[in-house]
Amino acid sequence: MSEKDQRPSGDRHPLGRFAPGLIGFTDDVLFGQVWERAVISAKERSMITVACLVTGGNVEQLRYHLVRARDNGATRIELVEVITHLAFYAGWPKAMAAMAVAQEVLGSEED
Repeated sequence: MSEKDQRPSGDRHPLGRFAPGLIGFTDDVLFGQVWERAVISAKERSMITVACLVTGGNVEQLRYHLVRARDNGATRIELVEVITHLAFYAGWPKAMAAMAVAQEVLGSEED
């Protein structure tokens, strides 16, 4: 799957018809420019993004980014460890909620 195919764009995104401007910025600026910067790897960006989502308690976006992190080379073990580590910094309830999502998304995978 190409980088462009991984983007939650246009009609494929649930908000595509409702908020095309937001989805356009998501595609063009966030995924088209920011994610393409070569300073850090896609795997590192994915792990940072997962950490930010866990810290903010944004589990609704976590499913997509856990899959993307796996596609970018992060292992299930690494992602579980990131969430475990964040329990001490972001709070136990946020980590537990994120871990439940991770189990749904990654539970049957092996590294």
